[in-house]
Amino acid sequence: MTDSTRGIHHTAVLTSDLDGLVRTFTAFGFTLSPRSRHLLGARPGQAPVLGCTANQCALFGDSYIELLGIVDEHAPDPWHTREMAKEYEGFRMLNLETDDAEATARRLADAGLGTTGVLDLEREVDTEEGRRTVRARAVHLDPGSTPEGYVGVAQHRTRHYVHQPRHLTHRNGARGLGGVLLVADDAEFDAITRRYALILRTPARQEGAMAVFDAGAARLRVLRASDAGEVLPGEPAPAPSYFAAMTIVVDDLRGARRLVEDNGTATLSTREGFLVSARDAYGAGLLFAAA
Repeated sequence: MTDSTRGIHHTAVLTSDLDGLVRTFTAFGFTLSPRSRHLLGARPGQAPVLGCTANQCALFGDSYIELLGIVDEHAPDPWHTREMAKEYEGFRMLNLETDDAEATARRLADAGLGTTGVLDLEREVDTEEGRRTVRARAVHLDPGSTPEGYVGVAQHRTRHYVHQPRHLTHRNGARGLGGVLLVADDAEFDAITRRYALILRTPARQEGAMAVFDAGAARLRVLRASDAGEVLPGEPAPAPSYFAAMTIVVDDLRGARRLVEDNGTATLSTREGFLVSARDAYGAGLLFAAA
């Protein structure tokens, strides 16, 4: 294999209340995979150990939203998730996808980006054939260099155990992740934009006030904090730079909006569809758009 960093592997919403987060996303019309505990390697080559986190996921076949919860305060924390949560909970993580984690780690290091090296992840999942082990590899960038959140590149080793067909149909008609919106502190905007150009190996293009990167079928949009109020009016700003929202592509915007509102959550019209505020989605703005 060769390094082929491309689309979004997954986004992650972090919480210490996984039950509540699951109820909320279920009410938004997402089908979620069963809960699964993580086994995580702390260093390259180290065998994974049972960590403090578990997840349930909204899966789309090519990408997914991970609902990531701290479920055991006393378990090991090799990937420093509790430290992340102490800063703030919400939309904290973005993982891009690669075919070859080892090659990606070498390339990022050659580009001057500090990383963890290649870490191993496992988790047990139910399949129609019984219990199976999901295996993946991930390269995390030094969080001190990514003020917007925790950024990494991930490689599936058992994709078919993650994106099981029975989990891919959603009541809200969701088809996939259309993109991620990142708000950058004005002083950090240029540095953040240059870093994603290195990671994705493509220059940004300008769309209005935003720098935009194509990431497979999705887009990564970087917006200056001074312009955020025009795009996300009234939305919370948990840090000077932060992951603000993810775009959910759906078959039927009217139907999806009606479902969300009928289940008790207000929405706001946007140019492309509608917004569920981060205040109502555990710190993750959800921009719904037509497929």
